[in-house]
Amino acid sequence: MEQLRRSVTAGMACDVCGRLPHPHRLRLTFAKLAAILPVELALHVAVLALHPPYLAAVALLAVTTTALVIWVVEPSAMRLLRRWLHAPGHHLRRRTRDELAQAPSLWRIRVTLDDRAGELERLTHRLAELDANILGLHVHPVDGGVRDELVVSTPDTIGPDDLLLAIADGRDVQVWPTTALALVDGQTQALNLAARVVADPAELPHAVSELLGARLVTDQLAIAKGLLPEDGTMLKIPSPWSGLFVFTRTGEPFTPAESARAHRLAQVAELARDQDCLDGLAPGQ
Repeated sequence: MEQLRRSVTAGMACDVCGRLPHPHRLRLTFAKLAAILPVELALHVAVLALHPPYLAAVALLAVTTTALVIWVVEPSAMRLLRRWLHAPGHHLRRRTRDELAQAPSLWRIRVTLDDRAGELERLTHRLAELDANILGLHVHPVDGGVRDELVVSTPDTIGPDDLLLAIADGRDVQVWPTTALALVDGQTQALNLAARVVADPAELPHAVSELLGARLVTDQLAIAKGLLPEDGTMLKIPSPWSGLFVFTRTGEPFTPAESARAHRLAQVAELARDQDCLDGLAPGQ
């Protein structure tokens, strides 16, 4: 983990998935040759110097070489040469870092507007004045208006204070930095999670946590005593087993649409569980 952290810091690994770049085929070939060839030569010299029978020599070389290469030599060489294998060339690395320095920032914005014509147009116009590009938009009806959720990209010089100032006419304005994962197709993700819940209803709390980016509350005492926040960052859904699941998401209130999706997943889990119970009954019971 520490090595991975250093790699991310050095700009080698992806900021989202944490994976290192795939090694270039030519570099990988050179690394394997450098690791395997000396071992092959040394073993051949040692075995031939002993003059064993032909079949014994072949068997000894095959078994010894295979075991050493697979379990010792190649893994060690891959670890020792890891930085050279996975790092791009000097000019590519410099170009990549220059591109990252100039890359736009991604932000998630939530704002409540009055439900009347022109409000959203004025919001987008104010964002356009900051050279902000709207990449995603979801509109959630709420009491007294609509709750708009936007994902926007801005120049690196634009910060959260600039965005808050631009949309100050709205209510309950919230701005967070985000990543490209916020642009993943939500409908496809919800369908995949629903299929997971149908296959195994016990996956319900994990599926809801993944769908909403929320944390499952396991402290039953805090739930019973009402110690959880009541600022919209807590969500309760029915549980087919324990009566209730509670989720929290610090600093990011749940929208009505998110609540509806979570409750629908709970219904899917309950139906799947009931069907499993019926399938488990023997004929005539």
